[in-house]
Amino acid sequence: MTAAQPYIAVSRRPLDLEDYINVARRHSGWIVGPTFAGLVISVVIAFCWPNLYEAKAVMQITPSQISDTLVQSTVNQQLNERVQQMQSNIESRQSLATLINDPRLNLYPDLRKKEPMEDVEDEMRSAIHIIINPDLTQRKGASIFTISFQYNTRKGAQDTVNALISRFIQETTTTQRDQQNTLQEFFGDEVAQAKANLEKQQEALTKFRQENEGRLPEQEQMNLAQLSSRETEVAGINQDLNRLQNERVTLETHLTYLENQLKLNASMAEEQDNIALPSSTLFRQNEELAGMNKTIEQQELQLQQLKQLFRPNYPDIKNLESSLKILRNKRDSLMDQQRKEQEAEAAKPRPVAPKKTNYKALESQVQIEGEISHYRGLLHNNDTDKDSRLKDRDRLNKEIESYRARLAATSVLAAPYADLQRDYASAAEKYEKYQKQKDLTNQSAELISRHATENLDTLDAPTTPQKPSSPNRPLIIGAGLGLSLMLGLALAGVQEARDASLKNLKDVRAYTNLPVLCSIPLLENTLLVKRKRRITALAWAVAVVIGILAVCGALFYYFSVIYIT
Repeated sequence: MTAAQPYIAVSRRPLDLEDYINVARRHSGWIVGPTFAGLVISVVIAFCWPNLYEAKAVMQITPSQISDTLVQSTVNQQLNERVQQMQSNIESRQSLATLINDPRLNLYPDLRKKEPMEDVEDEMRSAIHIIINPDLTQRKGASIFTISFQYNTRKGAQDTVNALISRFIQETTTTQRDQQNTLQEFFGDEVAQAKANLEKQQEALTKFRQENEGRLPEQEQMNLAQLSSRETEVAGINQDLNRLQNERVTLETHLTYLENQLKLNASMAEEQDNIALPSSTLFRQNEELAGMNKTIEQQELQLQQLKQLFRPNYPDIKNLESSLKILRNKRDSLMDQQRKEQEAEAAKPRPVAPKKTNYKALESQVQIEGEISHYRGLLHNNDTDKDSRLKDRDRLNKEIESYRARLAATSVLAAPYADLQRDYASAAEKYEKYQKQKDLTNQSAELISRHATENLDTLDAPTTPQKPSSPNRPLIIGAGLGLSLMLGLALAGVQEARDASLKNLKDVRAYTNLPVLCSIPLLENTLLVKRKRRITALAWAVAVVIGILAVCGALFYYFSVIYIT
């Protein structure tokens, strides 16, 4: 037996234009069949697909007519930002269900019978298109956005867009009104609470001021000034007392002198002798006694002032008391000596003479008695002035102690008084802030009621669509024809790849490397060839008829049902 020849893989030769033409001619059925089927199917789909009409409206966001520098807005979002929020509210299930069930619109009646409401709402949501164009502005910077809706009827699409516009305007008005009502209620409560707190703090501060009148820190400088004034007055009164004391000593000295002179004149009148003035010794003792009284009075006044400032065991006070004791002892000794001398002089025997009227002595006596009365009146006035000054000094000393007590209490009251003032200032600031915010809210509400703020207006109202927005039938038919043609070419290529036979003389020369002397045509049975051709023609005729009928039915359905809606 001979060995089997091994299989050798041979690569195909590259095809030229003639080969591609021959391939198309050999597999024309695989190309024309899918292409015709794709054309028929795309036509049927294109004309059986229901029309969708799109109604479109353009809305304008008009900016506020009042500058923010004049009246500040209380809305925390611009209207073009709130449109997105309003879009979410309008596209919510509840809002869409209200629109679908609206008897004036009556949307998707057939779909509602077949599918649940959630699917119908999703279908409507996908048909609504809201396009916000914040960069596209009209005059005065007014932004615009479009609202469109696709539906299978012209009237339904237009009415639905009008309903959506009404929902947007209503949502805008409701949102602004609700925001202003909320703000007014909030700031109204805050103002009332802040006012009550302010009145409470004011009442506490007023009560504290009334209870501590004159001891407040803000009155410290006044108290210091009053204290200084009172101390100055006390010093002036002390000077007046010293002056009055000096005057009293002088007056008492003169009065003693006049009384002694009156006694001497009386003695001279009794003895009818011209007696001179008292001896120089007695006069000198009177002057010395007057000087001692003046010194004692001054030291007593100085001692009283020191006792007001220092304690009793202060060294200067003890020294002054010792000096006063010595001076008083000397004065008492001098007065005793003077009294003894006067008694001794009065006890001396005097010669008796005949009584004789001495007019000169009588005149001198009357004059001396007048001067004595005058000096006694001056002493009385001096005592009166002294008592008045002493009363004033006591009163001023009490006032000084009062002012010192106030100044001492001021440091204690400073901290609680500062806390009350701080609480009152904080309450006043809070009340003023909330009052301003309340006034601003009321102004903003007034502007909204006057439509002076941002408004949502309809720029282009929706019109009845004349042409359907979808489907795009030429595009569907063209795409179907192109896809089916590509499919037919692909099937023809697959069939050509599966056929490994030699198709022409080029294949014979290429794969055998032998010269071709002649070619013998393939002889087939004529009957079989005719039968095969009849079957193929019949199949194509049936396919064409079916395709034409399908296309005519689709066209009839389109013009009788879809086009007239």
